[in-house]
Amino acid sequence: MATTGQQIRTADDFAAVYNVSRETLDCLQLYVDVLVHWQKRINLIGKSTVEDIWHRHIADCAQLAIPPFDRFNVWLDLGSGAGLPGVVLAILKKPSPGAHVHLVESLGKKCAFLREAIRQTQAPATVHQVRIENLAWTDLDPAPQAITARALASVNDLMKYVDSLVKKETPCVFFKGQDIDAELTEAAKYWNITARKHANRVHPEGCILIVEENSRDHTEPRT
Repeated sequence: MATTGQQIRTADDFAAVYNVSRETLDCLQLYVDVLVHWQKRINLIGKSTVEDIWHRHIADCAQLAIPPFDRFNVWLDLGSGAGLPGVVLAILKKPSPGAHVHLVESLGKKCAFLREAIRQTQAPATVHQVRIENLAWTDLDPAPQAITARALASVNDLMKYVDSLVKKETPCVFFKGQDIDAELTEAAKYWNITARKHANRVHPEGCILIVEENSRDHTEPRT
């Protein structure tokens, strides 16, 4: 696994750090090529991150395919957008029997991109074109073992999404930035959360938040 601050600038850098097969690396490169091509037509990632895509996006998302997260084989990715982390995760989990990633995205153009990326990489994933609040657990087959989201919403808003969607004991794994402590403080006004912060080894200014249990405490904030 990458050490904190290590730069992963190319596909070969990525392969050296994550020790993936040539087949997996080729699939990731194909995904990157499709993403960069579609980026010319629709805004999928920040323009300033395109030149650093392997470090800023691919290596970051790939952390979900290694311990302690590799025990989960079926994922639900909320607000998938550019397929980060969902498509990257699906490609990396492809060799695992029964692996699958559900990608939830409401915008038609982004869903078209996701379907094309899945088609070309043959990643084990399904695109659900629906708003998160309208998604039903029964729509998801196979059933997710864990939920993720990256650059989607605050912890409080993410809890609102999962509260009406999933079982309380389903682990949630969220990529969060440097404001995580403030987000947790705000969320604690409404939710009882059992969570821990896991180091983000690619972006050390942030973390990967693991929510193991949650329940709604108040509909109005506590004072």
